[in-house]
Amino acid sequence: MSQSPHIHPYADYLPRAEKEKLLGQRGKVLWFTGLSGSGKSTIARSLERLLHDLKRPSVVLDGDNVRTGINSNLGFSDADRAENIRRVAEVAKLFCQNGLLVLCCFVSPTRALRGLARQIIGEDDYIEIYVQTPLEECEARDVKGLYARARRGEITNFTGISAPFEEPENPHLIIQTLHCSADEAAREVLRFLQPRMELHT
Repeated sequence: MSQSPHIHPYADYLPRAEKEKLLGQRGKVLWFTGLSGSGKSTIARSLERLLHDLKRPSVVLDGDNVRTGINSNLGFSDADRAENIRRVAEVAKLFCQNGLLVLCCFVSPTRALRGLARQIIGEDDYIEIYVQTPLEECEARDVKGLYARARRGEITNFTGISAPFEEPENPHLIIQTLHCSADEAAREVLRFLQPRMELHT
């Protein structure tokens, strides 16, 4: 998509380093990927609480709060999925550049979609976390009834049932939810994140 000649981004806003110094942390984007029902948002909410208790500002972006707002006009076609991830990644990048820790919870089922997010956010700021939960466990949880509807054919192009999920090849961290609670998983993510969000003076 070409940029309009009428758009002239300002270059004299406060530098990112000044904002990070104010907040006492480096901005990062944690990209949680996994099947629907794998535990992405639950882990992110637990992590958000841990960060809050440490006085570390963060923001959570997930499929539900984004698709009822900024992306409410998008469906689940391949093109709309890509646009959903593109917009989310751009928003996450803006938060990150202002020193926030951004917790993104999206199925993002293909390597191409996750690669798009990584490219937009930038290699240094992007942390990919694969929430690895077997399909049968996700179906057993199925709190929204989505898998049951997909099995009945009421939802088409549903990841894990009628659309594929491509496992990440080289995620920064893998969380296996069958072996830990959401709180334990959040603490594991925090241990991984802490040295990467510290400012180096």
